[in-house]
Order: sequence, then structure tokens, then C-alpha cells
Amino acid sequence: MTLRPALRRSILPAALLSCFSLTFVPPVVHGQALPAGVVKGPSVEGITEYRLPNGLKVLLFPDASKPTVTVNVTYLVGSRHENYGETGMAHLLEHLMFKGAPQHRNIPQEFANRGMNFNGTTSLDRTNYYEVFAASDENLKWALQMEAERMTKSFIAKKDLDSEMTVVRNEYESGENSPFGVLLKRMQSIAFDWHSYGRSTIGNRSDIENVKIENLQAFYRTWYQPDNAVLLVAGKFDPAQTLAWIGKTFGTIPKPKRQLPPFWTVEPVQDGDRQFTVRRKGDMQLVLIGYKVPSSLHPDADPLAFISEIEGDTPNGRLHKLLAESGKAAQVFAFGQLGYAPGLQLFGAVVKAGQPVEPVRDALAEAVESLAKQPPTEEEMERTRRSFANGIEKSLNDPQQVGVALSEQIALGDWRLLFQGRDALPKITSQQVAETAGRYFKRDNRTIGLFLPEDTPQRAVIGAAPTAADVLKDFKAKDSVLTSENFDPSQDNIVARTELKTIGGLKVALLPKKNRGETVTVDLRLQWGDEKNQFGKQMIAAATGEMLARGTSKYTRAQLADAMSKLKMGGSMYHFDTTRENLDAALRLAVHVLREPVFPAAEFEQLRQQWIVGIESGRNEPQALASQELETYFDPWPKGDPRNVMTVDEQIAELKAMKLADLKAYHEEFYGASNGELAIVGDFDKNEISKTIAETLGTWQSRAHYERILDRNAERAALSKTLDTPDKENGFYTARVNFAMKMDDPDYPALELANYIFGDGGLKSRLMDRIRQKDGLSYGGGSGLSVNDFDTAANFSINAIAAPQNLKKLDGAIREELALAVQKGFTPAEVAGAKSGLLQQRMQNRSRDGVLASGWTALMDRGDTYAWSKRHEERLKALTVEQVNATFRKYIDPAKLVVVMAGDKDKAK
Repeated sequence: MTLRPALRRSILPAALLSCFSLTFVPPVVHGQALPAGVVKGPSVEGITEYRLPNGLKVLLFPDASKPTVTVNVTYLVGSRHENYGETGMAHLLEHLMFKGAPQHRNIPQEFANRGMNFNGTTSLDRTNYYEVFAASDENLKWALQMEAERMTKSFIAKKDLDSEMTVVRNEYESGENSPFGVLLKRMQSIAFDWHSYGRSTIGNRSDIENVKIENLQAFYRTWYQPDNAVLLVAGKFDPAQTLAWIGKTFGTIPKPKRQLPPFWTVEPVQDGDRQFTVRRKGDMQLVLIGYKVPSSLHPDADPLAFISEIEGDTPNGRLHKLLAESGKAAQVFAFGQLGYAPGLQLFGAVVKAGQPVEPVRDALAEAVESLAKQPPTEEEMERTRRSFANGIEKSLNDPQQVGVALSEQIALGDWRLLFQGRDALPKITSQQVAETAGRYFKRDNRTIGLFLPEDTPQRAVIGAAPTAADVLKDFKAKDSVLTSENFDPSQDNIVARTELKTIGGLKVALLPKKNRGETVTVDLRLQWGDEKNQFGKQMIAAATGEMLARGTSKYTRAQLADAMSKLKMGGSMYHFDTTRENLDAALRLAVHVLREPVFPAAEFEQLRQQWIVGIESGRNEPQALASQELETYFDPWPKGDPRNVMTVDEQIAELKAMKLADLKAYHEEFYGASNGELAIVGDFDKNEISKTIAETLGTWQSRAHYERILDRNAERAALSKTLDTPDKENGFYTARVNFAMKMDDPDYPALELANYIFGDGGLKSRLMDRIRQKDGLSYGGGSGLSVNDFDTAANFSINAIAAPQNLKKLDGAIREELALAVQKGFTPAEVAGAKSGLLQQRMQNRSRDGVLASGWTALMDRGDTYAWSKRHEERLKALTVEQVNATFRKYIDPAKLVVVMAGDKDKAK
């Protein structure tokens, strides 16, 4: 696993609302009078706060650069607020909030009909709900009315608790399959003696199973009120009109008369180091060390975030250099679990099975606890400042990301903390970081294991945190600068705005558009080889690609990471985003990495060990085992063929036998830009970048012959097989039916729509209605359709998770629903709703530069443009219920279903 460190006040769980005084300004919205009783608050960089008479805070963030809107409601309540016997209740309530209210009895269906992307999340200190949708007055009014109604009028009914409890329990069981997830839960419970941060948000299994509906209803009535919530609307909308709608929906909710309960529990100073061991079946070892640290509002919180990056970053972090480069550990990580109250700073390592963990544990503790005497270098400080600043800048350029990030700041007490934290970055010094490390990274404040008596304990005192108002007293807001166009994502406009050309062996699509933050996305596809010259090279090809960024003729791995950071590059060498001023250098850097890797021997050994550990970690995982079994059953290709499905043992054997010379030879023979596609979308000059493409890629030729490698299906009999995965709490179900079809097949649109209705439409689908809403067997599942551009090897698949004892019931339910869909078909209402949802999703995807660029490379590869997309959507719109049902019956034969399940057979009994 890879855990990325994150800056406090950017994405980490935060905390409870602290009231602050609003600065009064004349009540206007862009020159218009505010609704009665609404008070305008502070405004920072395009985000403006308002407060309604009932206590609701409203944040408006208009941005017309993308035709979408995000509505996010954050409630200042999380698992920290639960009482004895009620653990997991905040998260369980989050699930019940999707079960309906008087005017919205089927919320998932209404989401699906509007093509909305939605979810809810629960953390230690807050719960939030959001929906992202195509910008329109109708969609926005619906979202506001729905959120306002479910704030105080959700059913929270016993019948819904009965079915959803088993779904949440299955989510709990799924988490129990994760070695790291289990380890982190134990860390919380052992590190904290009294504070509720010692309880995982998912809760205790017995509490999930036995909580009373009356408890949930009381919890809901207490915390789900306007004075305990913050509403954010971001994207393309009219602020004055939206504020008026908010007044008519949320503004009519009465101000509650109840007083929120106070919390007074303070975690005592830890008086000795602790150690614990989790023993479960698995294929890798983990070391995790935690230290008690102050709240996210404490002055030491930002230096602690710097420590996470300085110690835990790959490849520049100290722990990586100490443990990963030496081969003692496969990977390292560091992150903070901070919030409104004091939390934990965590450091860890992944160790290959069979290797000793004690040296890694001791070296890890020593490295962290010696930081106070070995302050960060200025290079480490600058790299960290740049990394955090880039991440925040990227979030601020995307209203959807801002909405999610602000939920964490809202929970701390004030959304402006995001900007205050960003502006404080240059002020943090190496000395502050070292002094902070000295205060908290002490032996007796450490949790690894056992309690040991000590005559002279080395205790760490956690200081009180200031209020959000104190933190913000000297904060000065910056003016917002929005420089973006109102881009029309229609296919006609995309085709009209895109210049198509050929440069060398590349088909190129250039789509300039004015973006907020001058962002730009690059997507590159290079194609080489054929089925003969790629025979026996499957793992070598993959390893060659993995080694590219680990060292070139100009850069070490660490230097390359720094170079990409300076150019604001995010992603891989084949698909990355950057900014207008950095595009030329970024593209040249990407091509340099592709053309001039040097394959360092030490990095190759690191990659080999990390890869082996990763492969072995899935050896006993239900999902990995079932998926491998299914793919192997359908595989028609001989060993060595590039399409062959390799087993775990075959992959490991090839990795162990692989030579560095094999990778160098593969790169020399095959890499080149003789055949491929390149698309650039965003803020750039197409004439200048055309010259760069010609200079870097135009003459780069692959030595080897190229011919597209096509796939084919082999006839396989129906099958039902169950694999045993001992000591795993959760199981996995996967099934598949093969058939012949290509993307240009006249039946493809109808089958795509049918698949959306059956299981690809998210929470509201035939499949999820049955296995989650009705039967409560599974937390997650869905169906998928795989259809290719150049061959007819198509298939329809179904996947779901469930407890081992429920796998047979799950199989029966899925077979019943599939048979019902084939025999009786889908209804006119289902087809109409699926059309609306699918078409709106496709439009939203076209508004995302990364998706748009990838779409161009795929379309150019098969000789098409976005005109094909328009024709496809016209066919979708024209479909009748009879066509959809006839097509589903034609291709999906339940009698041919191949099913593989994996779970603990003892638990299943």
C-alpha cells in the first residue's frame, strides 16, 4: 500500500464547529438585496459566506469554467459524538439518509435519473453529503430542496435500519480483510485510553447489529439541524438566484431550541511506551508507530504535517532512504490522524514476509525520535512547501475538490482555515519542525507495543489549542482572480475547437481552452510490437515501464520527482496535467524520461522486491483469488503469449529470474513514437506546442515491427466454483458471460443502456436494489460491459462483496435478478431514467479535461472523432424499450454464466 502524507487543513479529518463573529457588510449579492434575515459574512478568493436566521451557514463559490455544480452539506457530527453502545451510529445514519423523505421517497433513483455523482462520508468529527451534476436551474433547485427536506424530515425508519444494518456490517467485514485497516483500528484503541478518537468510525460489530432505531432517531434530531450544518454550492450557477432558492428551502426550517451537548473528556498524558501485535492470516508484514500530538488547530500541527512529508515521502523521504533503499522494508509511509482534539502522528513500513521486523521497528523509532537533533535541511523544507502549495493550488482550481476539502476546515470551526494554512507555509522553519519533533516524539509517548514500568518516565504534555478565531486574527484574505471561459462540452463544439494533425508517426489532437489556474492536460499513447515479437515479454514490458521514472541520463529518481514538482506535473509520463507556462518543459521532461532511462541497478532491485511483496499480498485475498480464477478459466492463450493470464507463482518466478539487461534490451528494441496518439486539452498555444511535439517525438522511431494485437473469446462451459480463503471476514463474488461484439455494432448502444439499468447505474440499479436495498447482502456490487474497438472479444460481468455465509444467498439473488431481466425485460420508466442519467454522465465527463484528452486519443486510434460520440448518443436517445430488452436477451444468456466465489468455508457453514 502507499499512503501519501497530507497537509493539515487540506484533506485530513478535522473537527467540531467553533462559533466566530461575522464581519457585517451591506446585505447584497452582486448588487442585489439579500433575502430577509440573511447576513453576509467573510469572502475569500471567490468563496463568500452567508448566515440564515436559523443558524445555517452557506458558502457560495461561483465558477463558470465547467458546466457542473457541486452541492455539499457538512454536518458537524461524527463518530466522536457517539455514546456507549452506539459506535458506528454516525456512519449508519449516513446510510439511512439515502432512504428517503416524504417528498423524495427514492433518492437513489432520482439521482440516477439526473446522472448525478453523489456520496456521503463520515469521519471522526463530521459527516458530509454531496452531489455533482450538470449545471441547470432544475437540477440545482431539486438538489437544494432534497437536501433541505432530508435535513430534518428523513424517515429514519425501522424497516430501513433492518435492511441497511446488514449492508453496513458487510462494509465492516470488508474492512476486516485489510491488514493495514485492522492494524490502524487497533492502534487507535490502544493508543487512546478514554477519548472517542480511540474508536474507529465504522464502529463495533455488535453495536452495528444491535443499535436501536430510537437511538438513531434521537441522534438525528439532535445533530441534523441547520445551526449545526454548512451548505456549500460550487460551480456554474447564479449566486443571487441560488441564495433566494436556499432561503425558500433551508430558510423555512425553524431554528432549533435544543442545546448541543458539551464534551469534556481530555485524554491523559501517556505514561509509557506500548506495544501490541495483531495476528491474522496474510502475506506481508507491517510496522506502525504512533505518537500523541495536538489538535489540528494547535500551532504545532503544521510543523507535524511537514514531518510527515520529510520522513514519509517516496522517493525523497528520510525513511525511504533509510529502509526502502537499504532493502529492509518494501515501502514506508507517514501521515497524521488529527482533528478537533489531540490525535496521532503515524509512521510505518511494509516488510516482506519472512524478513525480520524488529530491526525495521527499531530503526523506524530511532529515525523519528532523532529528528529533533537532525533538523530538516532547507532543501527538504522547500520541497515540502512546494508539494503542499501545489496540492492546495490544484484543489482551489477545481470547485468540486474545494467542496470536499472545505468539509474538513468547516469541522475545525472555519472554512477560511484552508487559506490561512496555505498562507502560513512560507513561515514554517526548520527549527520549528525540529522543536515540534522534540516535544512529541518520545519513547513514553510512543505506541508500538507492551507497557513497561519506568522510574523516570519521559512524558509529553499536550498543550491547549487556540480557537479558530485566534488562529485567524491576523489573517488577511486575498482577492480572487478567475480567468476561465464558459466552455461548451457538446461534441460539435469539441470537434470545431480541436485541431487534428499528424506529427511524425503520431496522430495529434490539440484543444486550447481558457482554464482556471491555466491548467492543461496531456494524454499520450505509444504503440509498438506484435504478438510474435512480444511473446515471452509480458513481465519484461511491464517492468520496463515501471523503471522509466527511476532514473534517466540527467536525473536520479529523487531529482526527477523534484523536477516534476517544480513543473507542477501530476500523473504519469503518458498522462499528466500541468500549467500553461510549464507545458513545454513538462512535455520535454516526459519525453526525456521515455527516451533516456538508465535503469539503475539499485532501483531495479527495489522494484523487484516491492512488486513481489505486492503480488504476494493478494495470494489469499478473496477478490484477487476469485478474479484470477475467472480470468484463467476464460484464457485461451498459451504461456508466453502477451495476452496470457499469468498466475501469482508465474509472475513471481519471472520477476526473480528477470535481468536488468532484459529491460534495457526491450527499451532499445521497442520504444518509439512510430505509432501512437497524443491529445492536449487546456490552456496552451497550439502553434508553440506543435513545434515541441515535432522536436521531441516527431523523429523517434521504434525499431520493431508493429501490428495491433487482437483478442478473441474461447468457448467455455457454464461453471460455479467456490474457493476457500481462511480467516477472511469478507468474501467476493464474480461472474461473466462472453459474446461477440465490437464498438461499432448496431446493438452496442442498447446493450450499454441495458447494462446501466441492470448493474452499472450505481446505487440505484436492478442489482443493487436487490442485493443491497432489499436483501441487505452486500455493501457494494455492480455489472460491467467490456466491448473493444478492433476485435469481437466482448463480455458482460458481475461483481459483489458479501460475508462468506451470505455468498450462496448472493449467488441466488443475482441469478434471479438476471433471469427476471432477461425474461420480463426492463420498464419504460427504467429506460427513460437510464437514458437521462447516462447522457448527463457523458456530458459531465466531456467537461473534464483529462477525460476529454483520453477520449481523443482513443477516438483517433480507431480513426474517429467526437462526431462518433454524438452519433452514439443520438442512437441512445432513439432506443425503444423493445430494442433494449431484445438486445439484452440476445447477448446475455444466464445459462452460460460462469461464477467464481471466494470466502472462508468455515465461516460459510
